[in-house]
Amino acid sequence: MWDFEHPPVSDKLALRYQIDRMTPAECAVRLATRQADIGLIPIAALATIPGLRILPGCTIASKGRVRSLLLVRRASQPLSELRTVAADTASRTTLAYARILFHKWGNPEAPFLPMAADLDMMLDHADAAILIGDPALFALEERANRFERTAEPLVYHDLAEEWGFLTGLPFVSAVWGIACSGPLDESIAADFIRSRDHGLQNLDALASEWSMRIPIQEETIRSYLTANIHYVLDEECMEGMRAFFRTAAELRILPEYTFRVGDPEL
Repeated sequence: MWDFEHPPVSDKLALRYQIDRMTPAECAVRLATRQADIGLIPIAALATIPGLRILPGCTIASKGRVRSLLLVRRASQPLSELRTVAADTASRTTLAYARILFHKWGNPEAPFLPMAADLDMMLDHADAAILIGDPALFALEERANRFERTAEPLVYHDLAEEWGFLTGLPFVSAVWGIACSGPLDESIAADFIRSRDHGLQNLDALASEWSMRIPIQEETIRSYLTANIHYVLDEECMEGMRAFFRTAAELRILPEYTFRVGDPEL
């Protein structure tokens, strides 16, 4: 979003786009009800919202550890023996990936209990916890402190890394969805790609800005933006999406959704 938030380009883009800020799940609702034309949406929404296309070029993905998507369990309980999982419900896509992984871990029926993203409280009520976004980063920052405080050994599974172990493919979280029935205006994709590239040229500034907005160290944010997130919707990411949709449909986690290069959704 660099160009949309920083001069000199922001003034020009403000004449073309009206920006409303909300979670990706809320973006999907706006697109589904056609209250918005473009939204950064969890990829699972593509399987449930008819008529969406993917704006080419940009994504939120990871080709290794992502750090902001965690499954945390007690070391004494193997994955196959977890009876309950407290789940932050901020991302339906992350929960779909987690469901796929639980099938592969031999524990497909483990119930996910919706719960606020507080690790201590979650582990008071369940055998494991799924943390998404800032709460996951906070949990990693506080890992040593928590062990010193509780003496409880925990295992922290990075869900993007686990998906990579399973498939050898990137973990794709979100794309820009666009409600567009006719020919796609190529200048729209160009605006977003250019903004992404300018953002990548200003990662130090972004880390500094966000360290003043959220209680995470600037170096942690910089590392996250540079080492953990992949921003280009390349062929490898599209193959990761195909594997996600195919497996989620086979396991009846999501409706069947065909994702192919060159189809109308792309």
